[in-house]
Amino acid sequence: MINKENNDPFDLNKILNVENLTINDYEEICKRLKRKPNRTELGMFGVMWSEHCCYRNSKPLLSKFPIKGKNVLVGPGENAGVIDVGNNQKLVFKIESHNHPSAIEPFQGAATGVGGILRDIFTMGARPIAVLNSLRFGNLDKPSNIDLLRGVVSGIAHYGNCVGVPTVGGEIEFDDSYSGNPLVNVMALGLLETDEIVCSGAKNIGSPVLYVGNTTGRDGVGGASFASSELTTSSLDDRPAVQVGDPFIEKSLIEACLDAFKTGDVIAAQDMGAAGLTCSSAEMAANGNLGISIDLDLVPSREENMSAYQYLLSESQERMLFVVKEEKINNLIEKFTKWGLHATVIGEVIETKEVIIYHKDKIVAQIPTSALSDDTPVNVHKVINNPPDYLLKKWQWQENNLPEINKQKIFSLKYDKSFSLSEIILKILSNPSIASKRWIYKQYDSQVLANTVFKPGESDASVIRLREQNEKKSRVFSGIAASVDCNTRWVSLDPFRGAIAAVAESARNVSCVGAEPLAITNNLNFSSPETETGYWQLSSSCDGISEACKILETPVTGGNVSLYNESINKDNKITPINPTPVIGMVGKIENVEKAISSGWKNSYDQIWIIGSDKSEKTIAASSYLEYFHGEITGRPPKIDLQDEKFCQVFLRNAIIKNFVVSSHDVSDGGLAIALAECCILSSKGATIELQKDANRDDNLLFAEGGSRIIFSVDKRKERDWLNYLKKIQINLKSSIYVKKIGYVSTQTLNIKIQDKNICNIRVEELTEKFNNSISGYF
Repeated sequence: MINKENNDPFDLNKILNVENLTINDYEEICKRLKRKPNRTELGMFGVMWSEHCCYRNSKPLLSKFPIKGKNVLVGPGENAGVIDVGNNQKLVFKIESHNHPSAIEPFQGAATGVGGILRDIFTMGARPIAVLNSLRFGNLDKPSNIDLLRGVVSGIAHYGNCVGVPTVGGEIEFDDSYSGNPLVNVMALGLLETDEIVCSGAKNIGSPVLYVGNTTGRDGVGGASFASSELTTSSLDDRPAVQVGDPFIEKSLIEACLDAFKTGDVIAAQDMGAAGLTCSSAEMAANGNLGISIDLDLVPSREENMSAYQYLLSESQERMLFVVKEEKINNLIEKFTKWGLHATVIGEVIETKEVIIYHKDKIVAQIPTSALSDDTPVNVHKVINNPPDYLLKKWQWQENNLPEINKQKIFSLKYDKSFSLSEIILKILSNPSIASKRWIYKQYDSQVLANTVFKPGESDASVIRLREQNEKKSRVFSGIAASVDCNTRWVSLDPFRGAIAAVAESARNVSCVGAEPLAITNNLNFSSPETETGYWQLSSSCDGISEACKILETPVTGGNVSLYNESINKDNKITPINPTPVIGMVGKIENVEKAISSGWKNSYDQIWIIGSDKSEKTIAASSYLEYFHGEITGRPPKIDLQDEKFCQVFLRNAIIKNFVVSSHDVSDGGLAIALAECCILSSKGATIELQKDANRDDNLLFAEGGSRIIFSVDKRKERDWLNYLKKIQINLKSSIYVKKIGYVSTQTLNIKIQDKNICNIRVEELTEKFNNSISGYF
């Protein structure tokens, strides 16, 4: 019988507000329980029915995603996605957010974000091999944003470096919309080390439930609910909802868990992440179609006089919950004790399909597993039929709204003065969103484990070396490529086109190193879905992701939804973030020796470009328009996904045949910035000759879109390359062009348009602007 002491009267409206539950939720809970819930049970429902845990606002939209593919072994629903990457190897990967915790406690918020995503990986039986991150902050002209950036980067570096998993890549962007609500998304990759994928469904009635890892404290109580609400000026009061991590315990936990999984004695495993014991126990029971009972008095704790509510909702880090074989329990406990970890039986699997919680010899919660986990509430929102009026107005923007080019100088609407095209390139290069992120990634250990092929910043995607391909020990290593990407300006101006572009660019980045894109994980960071615009942005972005993934054949294996990313200031003014659907793309490469980076390789190598004539190339919605003219307007280019796919296949084949020695996609900043970045990475120049195919020179240099990739061809293989190109011309789609635009030179980036020299910049000057922008703020 449920403990009546927990059914004492309480202020219902106040409690529902704390738990982010509605009065309709409360009535549904009473209906499912066939009685009124007590305070502890309300807390359990609060976290399990939060957006963070049950996707109550986004579930209908997520069902649109393609989730099956020839390589997919495990899709959405488990701790992480799993794909087959050949040679009897399985890649486990996922991306998660820790936005709100990082906003109020940047160091621990970011650090525990790394710890949490790593547990999602090794819970499946995989050894973590790499971490990438996607970060968003307000502009660095505000000291508060600098402090947030410093704290978040320190937290990521601290946890990743200490636990011994390399941080190999990522992206970062700055925009005022993130000033009160930074985004911290972390993606992790792992290689399966067990014969079978470890899943989370409880099995075998009477099997012990084993708690392993760190102790439980009051840190992180209510974290899932906290992550599912807006940030306000009083959010600092929610610091207890931010967890505190210990990477050295996490390292012990990784080794102990992988050791235990290899024995086959662990039946099911679940990370105690969001919602802690509540979520892990309820999900294990629900996934196994059984019940579970837990005695909180047996849970290792670090604080005295903790309530049942605090035990169940604590999100203390480095903890796992296992269902294990009864006859092997002592052996498993011994393994974890050897690593200095707690390992205690706290319950068992039961036949009754309930989650039963004991505390101080009394039942404090007794809930049918179906009540917590099945048919969770769905908030139904109507999608508006047309884009908001403010966007329709922006879509009407035309290039003729810009000042005319006068004697190769352009008047800046932002700076109220004229600049040469060379000066514009330098100015865009020095914008923190485009400039080198060296100040950040230098703090990360990218080389630990000794399998990182390219250092951060050297290539469009990160490349990780895997084990040998065959038993002949031929020293041929396969590899994994990974990229995280999202152009939030494009998404804010057109969520559908912007989301398509995010998938396309992340795939393009993977192709640019020579790898074949296989699958994605996504992190959907949006504002409140309760506003018409907010929900339309989310819905349109999901439509775009779905369309792009279907055509590019990169199914969605899982991810994370983070809503209510908006800040409320002291005047109760709400500032939503730019919609940010971050795409984490993974791909495989058969031989990492063939992987290529972005910088030029040899002087006098030819420079070529491939692109689509059908895809738009425009300075609407471009970095140039925003960073030079101060205008965030226009409609983003439309990408032809079939052409995109063809361009990527063409490039990968040319890389495999050893013709292409470097490649870099044309994205933020357009062609001029892509060329400059290749020069900077190689300390070599480039001589470029372009044909005037646009009305304005700035369009030709700074337009974005067009599925374009610049690449260099080995000068020693020029004849073979031209013969190869001639042979496949018949197979080239009429909408695809492959053009030679110049050659690698020394010392300067020289660009001519129709035989007119419009840019001549020394590589040293490009490098200085590019490398010292972000570090200058510190």
